[in-house]
Amino acid sequence: MQPELQLNSQSAQLALAQNKVLRNTYMMLSLTMIPTVIGAWMGLSLNFAFMAQHPVIAMIGMLAVMFGLFYGIQANRNNSLGVILLLGVTFLFGLMLGPILQTALHFRNGAQLIGMAAGGTGVIFFTLAGIATVTKKDFSFMGKFLFIGLVMLVIASLANVFFQVPAASLAISAIAIMIFSGYILYDVSRIVNGGETNYVMATLALYLDIYNIFVNLLNLLMAFSGNRD
Repeated sequence: MQPELQLNSQSAQLALAQNKVLRNTYMMLSLTMIPTVIGAWMGLSLNFAFMAQHPVIAMIGMLAVMFGLFYGIQANRNNSLGVILLLGVTFLFGLMLGPILQTALHFRNGAQLIGMAAGGTGVIFFTLAGIATVTKKDFSFMGKFLFIGLVMLVIASLANVFFQVPAASLAISAIAIMIFSGYILYDVSRIVNGGETNYVMATLALYLDIYNIFVNLLNLLMAFSGNRD
């Protein structure tokens, strides 16, 4: 009986540790919304003319800065600097919302579209995160498929920067929503099943999922429901 009791004790400790990571991740994820909102508010008043005129240079520059910060978060994930860098990244992502929010607010129902995109993103996140948490199903098998889809999505997005095909942009947004919805299942499942034990990295992953769903959902809503009259 002694080995069985020890095994049960280890399982209980593991479950407690996983629940702690999940709880801390959700708390940190809620906190990241503050610098994101502040950044978005500031981004509304900025002039993004350079980005519009030189989209490729702007995209390369943003990617370089972001991946540098991602590396910093990864390297400092176990100390307070990692948390500070994470909040800094979310502030910059908020600033980067400036162009699409400015575009949305040119529609008569722009504020409503932004609210719908935020609400829709919330519904998607809580539904999929709830499924992964309650069922405790291991969705790690989706990792390779999602990564391949993400690589193809990035290539298609870069190509569309040059060709500027509206229909392709809408298709890319629809596919992006599906891919990052899949990543919510994948990322939450990793936390629940012990694949991710660091709440800073878990928060970064889920934040990117939510951010990309919001941006692409807003893009679709502007295309199909935007009212310029």
